[in-house]
Amino acid sequence: MTAKISYDEVEVGTELPARSFPVSRATLVRYAGASGDFNPIHWNEKFAKEVGLPDVIAHGMFTMAEAIRVVTDWAGDPGAVAEYGVRFTKPVIVPNDDTGALIEVSAKVAAKLDDDARTVRVDLTATSAGKKVLGMSRAVIRLA
Repeated sequence: MTAKISYDEVEVGTELPARSFPVSRATLVRYAGASGDFNPIHWNEKFAKEVGLPDVIAHGMFTMAEAIRVVTDWAGDPGAVAEYGVRFTKPVIVPNDDTGALIEVSAKVAAKLDDDARTVRVDLTATSAGKKVLGMSRAVIRLA
């Protein structure tokens, strides 16, 4: 697979389609099983509160993975991601109710990096409950 977006057709400032990702306690349990990360702060409310958290929190790597989906969906190929990094700034708090949490992600092309490699830098913004949950969230994408 290759990216479906052409480097020549992308301009700095291009906004990618924003997305919202719901997160429930069931989502966290499924992610824990897939990742092998069974830290009780991600599923046990009593334990999470005992260690000073307001409630159960989503796995940081889960949050990071959900955010990059905005970019991979836009590019049309997960393999187009050449680099990706974030700083975890705030946890995604997931209450035990019918709603859970919502991770809201927007992104835009911040720079065209290399004409020969056909790469762009995409800056992402990820929030939950009105708070920025990922900082310095950037990806380098190789386009068609």
